[in-house]
Amino acid sequence: MSQDLVMDRGTEDAKQFARILYVAHALTFLFSAGLLSILVLIVNYVKRPETQGTIVYSHHTWMIRAFWWYLVWSVVAWVLAATIIGIPIALIVWGAAWLWAAYRIIRGFLDLNSNRPMPV
Repeated sequence: MSQDLVMDRGTEDAKQFARILYVAHALTFLFSAGLLSILVLIVNYVKRPETQGTIVYSHHTWMIRAFWWYLVWSVVAWVLAATIIGIPIALIVWGAAWLWAAYRIIRGFLDLNSNRPMPV
């Protein structure tokens, strides 16, 4: 026998809004290398308190942490790129950061659709 998870209207609306934020993070990530994600990040911070006590709260936290860690690794790559010797390493760091951010966006979106909280 299977059980269906029943959510109230507010939680369903919060889930739908979180889906939109995942898509917005993905689009800004693809088209601006994450620079415009700061706008989506602000919305994450504003909407997160409204979702306290739901699985959606963990998704906002997941997106917020993904942004900040991507920013940290991008800055590290820029610092490495400032030196001639560090350019190859910087390219590896940028590539790894890009793949990691893509993973975070995709996994978060899929887990949200499966009604699973994120490990935060």
